[in-house]
Amino acid sequence: MSANASAPVIKNEDSPRGFAFALTAYLLWGFLPIYMKAVAHISPAEVIAHRIIWSVPLAGLVLVVLGRTSDIGTALRSPRMLAMAALTATLITINWGTYVWAIGAGHALDAALGYFINPLFSIFLGAVVLKEKLLPVQIAAIALAGLAVVVLAVDSGGIPWVSLTLTISWGLYALFRKTLPLGPNQGFFLEVLILSIPAVFYILYLELGSGEGHFYRTGWSDTALLLGCGLITAVPLMIYANGAKLLRLSTIGIMQYIAPTMIFLIAIFLFHEPLGTARMIAFPLIWAGLVLYSWAMLRGSRGR
Repeated sequence: MSANASAPVIKNEDSPRGFAFALTAYLLWGFLPIYMKAVAHISPAEVIAHRIIWSVPLAGLVLVVLGRTSDIGTALRSPRMLAMAALTATLITINWGTYVWAIGAGHALDAALGYFINPLFSIFLGAVVLKEKLLPVQIAAIALAGLAVVVLAVDSGGIPWVSLTLTISWGLYALFRKTLPLGPNQGFFLEVLILSIPAVFYILYLELGSGEGHFYRTGWSDTALLLGCGLITAVPLMIYANGAKLLRLSTIGIMQYIAPTMIFLIAIFLFHEPLGTARMIAFPLIWAGLVLYSWAMLRGSRGR
């Protein structure tokens, strides 16, 4: 039998299993603000350190089950791959830190806005970095997002840094993550493995040095919440990674709005954050841009 005959056929179509995986991941991300609110009394740096540390054994266990641990050995012997992973690890840490702070400080609406802007920022990055040609409808979508940022900046008297930090850090993470020649599960494990070195030293300092740690000093509830940081970090990411492989890009593109929509609703109805006039203008501008983006993406998908 020839090599071509034995090669698996990759179909560009959706599968119910892939949809279930992706929907589960986005729902978990959508409910994440509730968990982050529960640890709001703990400093964002300590929460992030525990997210990193407890993700390592979970991600490692997945690689053992999948039999992909050899990929990590190869990566650890490659200075170039380690440098690339260190860059993506830094970007995801910035994103996590900003998100944890935003939820705890009452800026969940700003976090939702940042993740709504992200698809449009990715189009912008593709044009600037990858020299991709923008369609007129994509230019219009980006312009609407830019106008929304201007409205918020004028209203607050400064740049909406929470939204933009989340947008830029995640957009750059996704861009550079594509250059890391590792699968999604292996790449995530390598990132948290690199980050675990400073994270462990920081936790030891809090627990044994300054005495400001919350892992076992402030009761079982804090300890359980910090241990759970590994689950709420690693599980959605790995579920999503497996679901994305079984779905069309256009389907993933539409489903990515689930999490920020849930964050938006939780911020208003559960956290009671004020929407305000500027946000009442900015959010519809972003949503209009996303409608244009989705329409162009779906039309392109049908064309292909």
